[in-house]
Formats: sequence, C-alpha cells, structure tokens
Amino acid sequence: MPHVITSLCLRDGGCATVCPVECIVPGQPIDQWPWYYIDPDTCIDCGACVPECPWEAIFPLDEVPAAFQAKKDVRLSQPVGTPDYTEEYTGTNHDGDEVILKATFILKAGQTIDLTPAIQTNADFFKNGPGYNAR
Repeated sequence: MPHVITSLCLRDGGCATVCPVECIVPGQPIDQWPWYYIDPDTCIDCGACVPECPWEAIFPLDEVPAAFQAKKDVRLSQPVGTPDYTEEYTGTNHDGDEVILKATFILKAGQTIDLTPAIQTNADFFKNGPGYNAR
C-alpha cells in the first residue's frame, strides 16, 4: 500500500531525501502543485518518509484521515486560486532553501478537515499532471 502526501505538506523535502526508491518528487509548477508527491507505482511502502516530515503530512493510503482534527494550529496548502487559501507562507526546507507557498490556510486547533482528497490529487499528478513526465 503506497503512502500519500496531504495538504499538510509545506515542501520540506526531507521525505524525498530518504526515499530508497526515489518515488517522491516536488510538484512543479509550485503554484499548481504545491506539495511533494509519491508515485504509487514505485512506492515500496517502507515508511521511511513518514518520520522525516516535520508537518506530519504523510499517511499510508488506507489511513489518510477523512476527519483530521488539528491538535494545534497547522497550515494547509493548495494550488493558487483555491477559495479561502489566501495566506502566503514563507519558510525554509530541510536544506535551508527558502520555500514560498502563496495559497495556504491556517487550520486552528480543534478544527477538522477531510484530507482524503489528497489521494486523488496525488493520483492526478502522476496520471495527468507533470508527475507523468517524472516516471
């Protein structure tokens, strides 16, 4: 069962660094594909990526929560133009490089959101999007 990166991803990239089969790639262009994505045909389900994610954005496919409840304030990212995702995030990735995401939303502690749409987004990235060319 492959893993899926959800909208909790803020492009740290540590996940891609530790992947033994190099199945994790950053979305490009970033304004349309703001997360890292896992190729489901290549993922060996080793789970090495999970502890590397500082945002806890990675789940086994069958465990992506439909009712994720934030224990603290967390930031979600989406493609530019997504309604309500209007806050810009500026941070650094695991290599110290600047990361700028223009479409984010802060989920407050106690709020609940469905993260399962990330399953289809990940599939679309590799089926129809720029990830198709990454294979």
